[in-house]
Amino acid sequence: MSHLGMEGRCTSQAIDDDRLSSLTDDIILSILMRVDITTATRTSVLSKRWRNFPWLLSELKLVSDFLPTPFPEPFEAHHVEKAMSCLTKATRSFLADPRRKSTNITWLLLRLYLNSNYSREIGPLVRDAIDSGLLKELGLGFFHEKKEPRQCPHKEMVQQAWDVIEFFTTYPCVHSCLVRLFVHNARFAEQDIHHLLFDSCKELKQLILFHCDVGDCSVWQINAPDSKLKLLQVTMTLLRVEVLCLPKLERLHLDHWFYCEPPLRFGFVPSLNELTLICNGTLKNREFSLSAVLRGTTNIHTLTLDFDGGGLWIQPEGKQLCPAFSKLRKLSICGMFVDFDLIWTINLLEAAPSVEIFLVQIWDHPCREEMRLRAEAAYGNQRTKPSWSINGFTSSNTWQLKELLFIGYRPLEQQTLFIRAAMKRAPNLKAVHLKENEKPCRRCEAMSTPCPPPRGGFFPRVQEEQDTIVKQLREGVSSSARIIFSSSHATVKCAVYS
Repeated sequence: MSHLGMEGRCTSQAIDDDRLSSLTDDIILSILMRVDITTATRTSVLSKRWRNFPWLLSELKLVSDFLPTPFPEPFEAHHVEKAMSCLTKATRSFLADPRRKSTNITWLLLRLYLNSNYSREIGPLVRDAIDSGLLKELGLGFFHEKKEPRQCPHKEMVQQAWDVIEFFTTYPCVHSCLVRLFVHNARFAEQDIHHLLFDSCKELKQLILFHCDVGDCSVWQINAPDSKLKLLQVTMTLLRVEVLCLPKLERLHLDHWFYCEPPLRFGFVPSLNELTLICNGTLKNREFSLSAVLRGTTNIHTLTLDFDGGGLWIQPEGKQLCPAFSKLRKLSICGMFVDFDLIWTINLLEAAPSVEIFLVQIWDHPCREEMRLRAEAAYGNQRTKPSWSINGFTSSNTWQLKELLFIGYRPLEQQTLFIRAAMKRAPNLKAVHLKENEKPCRRCEAMSTPCPPPRGGFFPRVQEEQDTIVKQLREGVSSSARIIFSSSHATVKCAVYS
C-alpha cells in the first residue's frame, strides 16, 4: 500500500514538473519570441512536439547571436567571416526550409557586413521571401567591421556607402517592405541618399545612422512630406541635419556632433514629441541658442539634454524657450559634471511650467578625465562652469512639477541648494527621488590606480546620514513632497521620508 502511495506521489510530481507540456502552442511561441534565435532553435530537439516550433515564429531577429562573445577588440576580418557564415545558414534555414511555408514572417531583422561575400547569398533569400509573400516587414542593419569611427578612413566610408546602394539596387523589392534601417560608417557623398530613403523606401519608419554623412561638414536637408518615418537617430556625425518636412516624425535622437554650428534646424515637424541631444562639448562645439534650434516645434513633451560630462553647449536663455516648451511634460538634464552648479536649470523649468517630471543625472568618471584633458589640449576647449543667472526671467505661472529625480546624488552644497530651490518653487511636488548611480562604471573600476574618493562624499546609505540630509532640505522650505533614497547597493534599502 505504501509502495503504491509513493508511486502515485512521484507520478503526480512528474506531471507538475513538466508544466511546459500543458502550455498551448501559442503560449510556447510567445515564450520563444522572447529569447535569442540560437536558444529558440535548440528547443527543437526537446521533443517531436517542439521540433517545428522555431519555424513557426512570426518574428525573427538574426542580429548579434552569431558574433563572438565577448566582443573581440579589435574586430577582425575572420570574425566577420565566421559570423556571416553562421548568419547565412540561419537565414537559409528560416526562409527556405519547407517547415516555414505554413507561417508568414511578419517581421525580420537582419544584421549584415556587406564587405563579406555572404551578403550575396542572403540577398536572394530575402528577395525570394518578399516576392513569395512570405516576408511582410524587414529591418536591415549594414555594419562595418571597424567599430570605432576614428578607425574608419574616408575611403572605407565611401566604399561602405556604395555597398549599401548596390544592395538596394540589386534587390529593389526590399524597398517595398523595409521599415527599419541602420547604417554604420558610411559617407554618401556621391549618392542621392535622400532619394533612396524617402522616395524609394516608402514604408521606412525607423532610421538609425552611426558615423554617417554626405561629406565633410555637410548639411543634410530632409524634405519628405510623404514619408512615414517616425524615428530618426543620428550618432557621431559630421553633418548638420535640417528637417524641413517630416510630418510623421515622432522621435529624434542626435548624439555627438563635430562642428561649431547648431546641429539641428526644424521646418514642418508637427508630430515631433520626443527630442534627445547628447554631446560632451569638448571638441569644436560652441554654445548655440536652443530656442533657435527648437523653432518650429510645438508639441515636444519629452526633452533630454545630455552633456556627457563636458561643458554646456547651449547659451543662457529664459523666456525665449517658452514657445517650444509650452507642452513639455518631462525634462531630463543628464551628464552634468559633478562640480557644476545646478541652479541655472531653474531657467528651463521657468520656461516650462507644465513639466511634471524633472530628471537630473550627475556625471563623475575619473576613467575619462585623461581623455578630456587631451581634447582640451588639442582644441583649447575648457570645461567651464555654467554662468547663467536666474534673476532675469521669472515666470508668473505655477509649476506643475510632481516628481524630481536626482541620479548620482551626493551631499554636495550645490546639489542641496538646487533641490531646495526646486522644492520651494513647486507647490505640486509629490516626491523627490535621490538615487545612487544605477550602474557602476567598469572602466573606473578597472583603473590601475585607485579612483579618488567621490567629491563631497558617498551616497548616504545609513539612516543617520539620510536624516541629516532630509533636515537640511526641509529647513525653511514649505513642501509636503516625500524624500526617497534609493540605491542599487544590495545592503541599502529604499527609505521614504514623508
